[in-house]
Amino acid sequence: MPPSQTRAEPPILHAAMQNDFDLLIIGGGINGAGIARDAAGRGASVCLVEKDDLAQATSSASTKLVHGGLRYLEHLEFRLVRESLIERERLLQIAPHIIWPLRFVLPHDKGLRPKWMLRLGLFLYDHLGGRKLLPPTSDVDLREPPHGAVLEDRLTHGWEYSDCWVEDSRLVALNALDAKEHGADIRTRTECVELERRKSAWIATLRTSEGGEERITARAVINAAGPWVDTVLGRALPKENHTNLRLVKGSHLIFPRLYDGDHCYIFQNRDDRIIFAIPYERNFTLVGTTDQGFEGDPAGIDISAEEAAYICEAANEYLRADVTPDQAVASYAGVRPLYENNAASNSTVTRDYQFELDQGENGEDPPILSIFGGKITTYRKLAEHALEKLPGFSTHQWTADEALPGGDIPVDQYDNRLAQLMMRIDWFPPEGLRRLYRAYGTRVERILGGAKSLADLGTHFGGDFYEAELRYLVETEFARSAEDVLYRRSKLYLHLAKDEQSRVYDWFKRGLVAA
Repeated sequence: MPPSQTRAEPPILHAAMQNDFDLLIIGGGINGAGIARDAAGRGASVCLVEKDDLAQATSSASTKLVHGGLRYLEHLEFRLVRESLIERERLLQIAPHIIWPLRFVLPHDKGLRPKWMLRLGLFLYDHLGGRKLLPPTSDVDLREPPHGAVLEDRLTHGWEYSDCWVEDSRLVALNALDAKEHGADIRTRTECVELERRKSAWIATLRTSEGGEERITARAVINAAGPWVDTVLGRALPKENHTNLRLVKGSHLIFPRLYDGDHCYIFQNRDDRIIFAIPYERNFTLVGTTDQGFEGDPAGIDISAEEAAYICEAANEYLRADVTPDQAVASYAGVRPLYENNAASNSTVTRDYQFELDQGENGEDPPILSIFGGKITTYRKLAEHALEKLPGFSTHQWTADEALPGGDIPVDQYDNRLAQLMMRIDWFPPEGLRRLYRAYGTRVERILGGAKSLADLGTHFGGDFYEAELRYLVETEFARSAEDVLYRRSKLYLHLAKDEQSRVYDWFKRGLVAA
């Protein structure tokens, strides 16, 4: 509840403090990073705090798709699908290095959704969002190569449609980096442990992972804490009940490559859910996801044996060669912080985002805006809508057309630009340059700098990973640990041997960050 208007204001007003901000954002996932970028680019002074690393929770545990959500049409979520389809092409244009087109094959399986329903859904999917860059749906004979060697004999007909891939945790890091370059203060390993509302501003107590504390002021607060959004609300408004979330766990398995080709599969399950099989990191296939109700601490969760069995059983209904959980080389799990709309099942609860704005009893106190739900594809639009909810912020919208760091590449020129890079830097392994360009786009030469040979790049950790890239991630992209680098800024944990990964851990232990 807001303080009494007759209460005397202590002499700790934001105008008298060194650390004043227009906006404090709590949470360094995709929503928080996206809002920080948008607000900073509008000229607001922004502080973003994240208690762990950027994208450490939900935003690095997605299926890594920028997509409309074909199955949401079945739940009549036409607004969400339309917005997602429009955003799909916008994001492809502003970040073509970390987002690229995929073709998905949807087999028809007798006894499940009828052909007419699937074809109608794909027709809507092609036309709801004004598709321009991506090819339309086409029919596929599943008895022909390459599908005949991959799928069960009963599957003879299907459709191929378009969506996009995204490097999810890199998308978060690049939004945070762009926010910083527009003047935002990005603080990782920093938790907001206390929020107190005064007449003109919020007083926030911030605590670093080393235990140091600092107080800042902010004219408005955005609570983008994901699975912890109710926890933050409890600190800001302790006298109110906060039970707005339904936590739904999603898990994935990573297998050695299960089939040749760049196409993906979307499989219907008997329980009306779907799973994806997607080529991943060149040598692997990503399979998931699950929808399992979750209670408890969302930090550090992992896939359960039940979920692993479910994923394999669902895939084996379609794949000619069966897979088992012990064949997986890795797995990951995350918790989706969905808005509780009392849906009957976890798979039908809305993925749309919801806002809760609190401006005190009189509607004039410093606001706190809490965000529930949402998906990676709509993060940019969510940011625009969030800032519309807060009084006093610029209405200038700019993020739809401005490339993210490294993304200033025309979509249709990506391959040509990569070929030109390979001609200029012919001393670096070609496959390594492909990886670097996919990760950093036009900023790859900031990593390679004036190097003329591999020896100029510092310590060789293994594969195509050198100290010059590691230093760039630490100095520019907020990486503070080996896990940040190997699991979130990259997926090098899948490509480096254990002893090679140990060298990265040792580099951080030796304090070479500041060297």
